[in-house]
Parts: sequence; C-alpha cells; structure tokens
Amino acid sequence: MKKTLILIATALLTFSNPIFAQSDDKEITVTDAEGKKEIIDLPEGLTQDYDSLLSAYNHKTYLKASTDCNMMDINPVYDKEVYKERLSRIPSVMEMPYNDIVQVFIDRYSGRLRHSVSAMLGAQNFYMPIFEQALEMYGLPLELKYLPVIESALNPNAVSRVGATGLWQFMITTGKHYGLEVNSLVDERRDPVRASYAAAQYLRDLYRIFGDWNLVIAAYNCGPETINKAIHRSKGETDYWKIYPYLPKETRGYVPAFIAANYIMNYYCEHNICPMETELPSKTDTVMVNRDVHFEQVANVLGIDVDQIKQLNPQYRRNIVNGSSKPSALRLPQMLVNDFIDKEDSIYAYNADALLSKRKEVEVNSDAPSYSSRPTRQYSSSSRSTYSSRSTRSSRKKKNKKERSKNVTIRQGDTLSEIAKRNGTTVKKLKKLNKISGSNIRAGKKLRIK
Repeated sequence: MKKTLILIATALLTFSNPIFAQSDDKEITVTDAEGKKEIIDLPEGLTQDYDSLLSAYNHKTYLKASTDCNMMDINPVYDKEVYKERLSRIPSVMEMPYNDIVQVFIDRYSGRLRHSVSAMLGAQNFYMPIFEQALEMYGLPLELKYLPVIESALNPNAVSRVGATGLWQFMITTGKHYGLEVNSLVDERRDPVRASYAAAQYLRDLYRIFGDWNLVIAAYNCGPETINKAIHRSKGETDYWKIYPYLPKETRGYVPAFIAANYIMNYYCEHNICPMETELPSKTDTVMVNRDVHFEQVANVLGIDVDQIKQLNPQYRRNIVNGSSKPSALRLPQMLVNDFIDKEDSIYAYNADALLSKRKEVEVNSDAPSYSSRPTRQYSSSSRSTYSSRSTRSSRKKKNKKERSKNVTIRQGDTLSEIAKRNGTTVKKLKKLNKISGSNIRAGKKLRIK
C-alpha cells in the first residue's frame, strides 16, 4: 500500500502541556468535494479534555505514561485508499465505510485528541471487559464496546450539557426505563456494570425496531422518534447515509465518529500513539448492607482511602449506602471484605451522629410566644426604616462577597490543574468561575480563584 509522505508536525502536543491537544470548540466544519461547507455538532466524548479524563480515581491511580513507547508528536497522513483498506479489515459485522466525514473524525482523534486517545487506550483495560460481557450476553456485536468512546471518552464521571451521565451517557428517563435507579442518594447510571447491561438491552431493543446497526447507533444518540421522522421526511429511506440531511447536527457526526473510534482504537500505532500503561486495581467483591453507612465510616475503620471507595461505588451520590431503604451492595477490595464483616458493628457506630444526622422524630415547640401571633401591617416611617435596613444588609453582603473574591495571574506554562493545586481548588470550579468550556488558558490573563 502506498503511503502518502505527508507529515503533520504537532510539536505542542506533549504530556507536559496536554491542554494544547484539546479544542474549545463543540463543532466541526466539513467541506465536500464541491466546496460546500457543513457544520456538525461534536458528540460529547469528542469534547472531553485531557485533564478531566485523568481526574477519575482509577485513571489517576493506575494510569501512567508509557516508558517503553516513544510517542512522537507526528501524525502520519495516508492516502484515503489506506484508510478504506484498514476499515475493511476491522473484524466487524457492522458496516465501517469510509467517506470525507469519517476522515475528519479520524484526523481529530489522531491529531488534536491523540493524548486523550492514549489515556483511553489505557483506561479500556478497566472497562472493555465489562462492556464485552454485557454485549455478549445480549448477542450484540462486540464492536459496540466503542460507543462509550464517543459518548464519554471512557470518563466514568462524564455529565453532558443536557444531563446525560456516566460512561454510556444515559438520560434519567431512559435509564429508569431500563432499570437504573436514580434518586437523591443513588444514580446507577454511574455504575459501569449496571449501566453497561442497561445499554446492551437498549441497543438490542433499537435493533429490533430498525434492523440496521447504523440506524441503531444514530437512534442511541437522538432517540428512535427522531430517526423515524428522518425516515419519513426522506420518503421512506432506511439507509443512514440517505437520511443524513434530515438528522440533527450532532447525529450527523455520530455514526462517522463511531467508525473513526473503531479505526483509532485498532490503528493507533500507525499514528504514533502510545497507550498509557495500566496497573489493574486489586480484585473486588461486594457485601450487602441493610443499614445506612457512610463511606467515611468504612474508610476510617478499615483504613482505606475514601476516594477508592467512591471509585468502587460510583452510584452513591452522597457517599452514603442507603441500606435502610433496601439491602444494598457495597463494593470493596476483596482483601477487606472479611474485615468489613468482622468489624461491621464498629463501622456502623463510628461517628454515626455526625455522619448520619437525619432525625427520625422531632418535637414541636409548643411554648406560646410573648407577642401577638397575629400579623400587623405598618405603613409608617418604620417601613421605610426596614427597607433602608434591608438595603444596607444587601450592600454589606455584596461588599463582603467582593472582598472574598481572589484573582491570580496566569504564568507562562501554567495549566488549570497546576493552578487549581496551588490554590486549593479544582479544575471544575475554576472552569465554572471563569466560564471556561475547554482547557486553553493564556499567560498574563487574570483567573478568578474564588
């Protein structure tokens, strides 16, 4: 196969400055052979920045840059016949065709997102066995395991701009329909195992409706009703590429992004991308609890990091296992399961009044007040005095809020992670305070810290 000798130097794409490997934009522009331009919204997984990918406990603890692979920041570009041939060789029952839109997404993964791809290649060791087992159980094509690559970039903490959550990006209504519990204390959309089985069941149901995997993938993104409308508007066409103009902007890029994800996860070496090295966590097991228990109670008695308990039990939103509602599972490192059983009473008793402070019964104060309980209205100067007092308090609050704010100047080479660490805050808070959607920051600019 003839390799086109065109090399794109991307010298700024380095692990020391990963923010330059990311993009702030949420859309891409595709130009066809006739010069016509089309704007496509990016799927959520293609907007996740490198810092947020490495924020998950497993990623921080068990992923590191490869020491035996030289990840050159040079992305080879090949003739389109090479891409077509490689896509045709992927072992898949699903169609993996090539076109200019697919190429745009391949270029994005192999270029701007190459360091994110490196992290995902390492993180797949945590998640792919779970995905494959769920897909296999429902008799689905295993290449669907790469859907979470475009949904969440394999970030278990991902939450989209519309509230879709977890690796498989379930909305609340769809998640509940497929048996995922979501309430103030529990969100099983964040549970990699339960969410994977729910996703497999949903994909199976979509295939029963459409009988075409491209339409299934598109429907996973925008819903079956939207696909049916596009089919109707195209006068009954059932080929994804024929109904393409009638789809929402994000869904137009969804199937091409899925094809590109399969490509890059199979042919990363050909683009000088090295997987991050993975140290697999210790084996785990579950214990069933029938009383409420706080993660800090478990951590302090068993001598385990609270963050590790959070990682193992991401479905519990407030660090509380609500065992009093129904018997609930708590996942722990396997070597600590017997310790939990032996010390269960001590765990439940540890600082329970402070950590589990909801009262079961309260007394109502029945003492009669010394003044009349009947409200009175006053329209004298006292009302103006009250208004003046309120205005003074409001002004004082604004002044105090201004005094509490703090800004820093961005230094050359700074990243959001470094600034957050120096100032005792988080990247997420910095982004929210400064209305930053990506991770690009400029030296010399002021950044609000609090």
